[in-house]
Amino acid sequence: MKRRFLAILCVFAMVLALFTGCVNKGSDGEAAEEGSAPTEATDTAATEGIQASPEFYAEADLSVLDGKKIGITIQSLENAYWAGVMTALQEVLEANGANVTIVACDDSSATQIGQIENFVSSKCDLIMVHPSDAAAVEDTCKEARDAGIKVMCWDDPMTNTDGNWILNNTDLGIAIGKLCGEFINEHYSADNQAQVTVIGYPQTTILLEREEGIMQGLEEVASGKYEVVANQAAIDANAAQTAMETILQKNPDCKVVTGIGAGAMIGADEALQIHTGGKIPEDMGVFTTDVTKQQLQQLADPTYPAKGIIGFEGSDEDTANACAAMFAFILSETLEQQNVFRGVAPITADNVEAISAGMK
Repeated sequence: MKRRFLAILCVFAMVLALFTGCVNKGSDGEAAEEGSAPTEATDTAATEGIQASPEFYAEADLSVLDGKKIGITIQSLENAYWAGVMTALQEVLEANGANVTIVACDDSSATQIGQIENFVSSKCDLIMVHPSDAAAVEDTCKEARDAGIKVMCWDDPMTNTDGNWILNNTDLGIAIGKLCGEFINEHYSADNQAQVTVIGYPQTTILLEREEGIMQGLEEVASGKYEVVANQAAIDANAAQTAMETILQKNPDCKVVTGIGAGAMIGADEALQIHTGGKIPEDMGVFTTDVTKQQLQQLADPTYPAKGIIGFEGSDEDTANACAAMFAFILSETLEQQNVFRGVAPITADNVEAISAGMK
């Protein structure tokens, strides 16, 4: 009974964070590729954990990083989100005296296992893994912990770790849908419904969860004021632009787009800018997640229809500082629960300048 109560309390806290702004795979940028096999995800809805906030991260003592050897293996460095965040993270860790090595497995579990084994052989104090396949690296992470090395996972509630830094992708999608729904409420009505395109990627389980969350958030906020005229799968910007151009040929009055990542925003923005000749009407808007320089530039440029992003901690530097705090908690053994849920918050024209200042 107590365990069930804690799970319910955690879910309530995550939903509350969507409104207070207290600040995945395929979640951050464009890690997944067209045609990739479905990626299974652990259900985070019933996972117990701590809901993070800026105040939570501020309690970390970064001095424990001094002299520590840290190995980081991630899915890919080929997209803007990961390149920016990892650049910022390396700077934060080195500024605090850590010796850090960052490698990408290019979404290969076999490569990632080898990278973790190398970190074990080189006697790292902490290994962070952003897993290509969490189940595939569980045993190797256990071996690292058996060797006395701390392990953190970014994205999945793994078993053989000292800490997991995770998102609830359904709740993230709900936040995107609600932000889009609020825009629809401002500009449309039951008698003048918005034509909406949803750009998802159902081939990947967690991105399907995010897409389903978007639909739920839209319906909760703007029921009866919109019609989904197209639902298109696209993960990268080029595919999203091509898809949107095709959609506009059939639905030239479609002015609202929402989607699961940076590619959806960047590609839809380009297609709509061409479609309108850069004369963006007030009732045209694009809403997604992820935080890249190009997204922020388009959000700040009135010749693009980007209107809102559901971000994570904030800028690259904000995310890097939060991740470094997680390392400090784990190294000092002060993390009270294994799972820490990242919060989300909207980025709009009101705060885009401040967020842009911290990007790499």
